[in-house]
Amino acid sequence: MNTAPGRLVLIEPYAHRVGGHHQRTLAALAAAWPDSLLIAPGGLSEDLGPLVRAGTQVAVGPAGPAAKILLAAAKAAARVSAAGQQVFASRRWPLAVRRSPHQVTLLARCLTEAACLRTARHLASRASAVVILSASEALHGVAALLGGTPHLRFIHEVVTTEDRLVRWLGRLARAGEKRVIALYPTTAVRDQVAPAFLDLPGEVRAFAVDDGRPLTDAERDGARTAFTIPTDATAVCVVGGWWPYKDIPTIDAALARLTTPLHVLVCGTPLDDAVLTRWHQLPNVRLHTVPGPVGDQVLRLVYAAADAALVARKPGVGKESGLVMDAARLAVPLIVSAHDPELTARLDGEPWVRIFPAGDPDTLAKTLDHLTDQAPVRPGPSAPGALDMNSAAGQAAFLTDTYTRLTKECRR
Repeated sequence: MNTAPGRLVLIEPYAHRVGGHHQRTLAALAAAWPDSLLIAPGGLSEDLGPLVRAGTQVAVGPAGPAAKILLAAAKAAARVSAAGQQVFASRRWPLAVRRSPHQVTLLARCLTEAACLRTARHLASRASAVVILSASEALHGVAALLGGTPHLRFIHEVVTTEDRLVRWLGRLARAGEKRVIALYPTTAVRDQVAPAFLDLPGEVRAFAVDDGRPLTDAERDGARTAFTIPTDATAVCVVGGWWPYKDIPTIDAALARLTTPLHVLVCGTPLDDAVLTRWHQLPNVRLHTVPGPVGDQVLRLVYAAADAALVARKPGVGKESGLVMDAARLAVPLIVSAHDPELTARLDGEPWVRIFPAGDPDTLAKTLDHLTDQAPVRPGPSAPGALDMNSAAGQAAFLTDTYTRLTKECRR
């Protein structure tokens, strides 16, 4: 059956994962738009369960025969990709062969998106907006044509580029790109994606939203007690999984150079146990480890216990940092590497931020050593604006306005 018109349809293929940048934004958007519809093909994590009680309709399975067929095809493609990655993992295979399973992954993601779009069309034929919050970097037009629904899509990064066969499929469906508007969280992501898709309309728009829930003094006091960190001690948190774009070696080298005691809270997954063991043995480091993934309440506890959040990335990484956005929305001072010129320009001169050169452990160590006597202030209400981060209500309004513009263009 069709739902009432005007619904905000949010499609999140990763809603089954616990915690994270994308899940918090999803929850905030759903709360900001009453009677919204969430399509989660992988199901919901426990952390997102309250969405159901808040009045959000959740569709975890396909609705309609077309959606069922597309999702079945997507699952079959995903199995083929997984098997291929195991078979062709060895470097003795030519690069084109080793890349082929990842091309099938792009196809599987496209088919999943198309199934979700068909479900949206079945459940909310007159939606105020249809948005894929974590969209694939490829086959935009194919997803739109198979899904039968215009949509907005946030493209966060490029993990796998298109090879010949996938490019060919994309060209066949190029007309479908006119039924899509790509939203890029940063200029760097736009500059990476847009040249390959000249017919794909797009604009830059920060993904993370301010949910209006900064940390309270009570939370800070309770967190210090929970982690047994004295009130006069200095603490930083290193949040998030240690992925290849994270510059953990620079943090590692900086901690070894500390001359004053520092409490370090590490939260996330995956982590490197060998590195954590080394940090635990450093004379000036007091290590607190919270293995992930964790829900929002535990994450708030970690941030609340810290005097600053530490974010280090390798030079040239230009995708949106959920950790930087977290610092602004939660009112946590920030120590961040100068890995992205645009981000550095935005944060330069902000009293709640300390910037160190990317890959420079000496400067980072000095910054950490002087964190007590040269501490950055807590971010104020204007901090999200420095990152062009909008309120959840403001983001929902933008999505509906942009979708209205898109649908008018499609009718011409």
